[in-house]
Amino acid sequence: MSDTSSPAISSAGLASSSAAPGPAPDKLELAALLCSKVCHDLISPVGAIVNGLEVLDDNPKPEDRDFALELIRKSAKTASARLQFCRLAFGAAGSSGAQIDLGDAQTMARGHIEDAKTSIEWNLPRLLLPKNRVKLLLNMLVIAQQTIPRGGRLTVDPVGEGETMSFKVSATGLNARLPQNIVTMLGSAHEGPIDAHAVQPYYTSLLAESCGLKVSLAAEGDAMVVSAS
Repeated sequence: MSDTSSPAISSAGLASSSAAPGPAPDKLELAALLCSKVCHDLISPVGAIVNGLEVLDDNPKPEDRDFALELIRKSAKTASARLQFCRLAFGAAGSSGAQIDLGDAQTMARGHIEDAKTSIEWNLPRLLLPKNRVKLLLNMLVIAQQTIPRGGRLTVDPVGEGETMSFKVSATGLNARLPQNIVTMLGSAHEGPIDAHAVQPYYTSLLAESCGLKVSLAAEGDAMVVSAS
């Protein structure tokens, strides 16, 4: 049976337990906030595609045409990867009670996150897990990525095994940091209203709660660790 208590933050002492909780969004507002986040994530690559097409419309010189086509190709690939990731991480991704292949989750995560600066070390077995556990994992990766703004490595390890498996995502990189707002939002004592910038960690805590887990973000040595247990 899922634990219906609010997810607790790490014991690292980074958020005050006396803070007044902010108002939780209702279902309609939560859906709207998640839609806003997805749109925000897609604006940049889609805008770059539009810019590239405008360059082509101006009958450019050959070198400018080549640049525009490369921009369009790269941006279209980025937009497609982000859409596929968001569909799995935030969308329905199958019927209620559906299971998702961790191999598919790995493909989506690499397509969305990996680039010249950031790599993923994936240490999970390939098996089917309940949909919300896989969605939780992908959202934990998003949080971990935000702790290494200059890039680095995300290491994904299992905690337990089988259908009750949970996860640990360790982020290491230059100038790794612990975003205070995310640590606070993962806990029950978050402050202020939840907006489109804060909805992702809040949604992560709801996913963890639906799985009977609690998610936390804390520093462990040089690594910033997102764990669900």
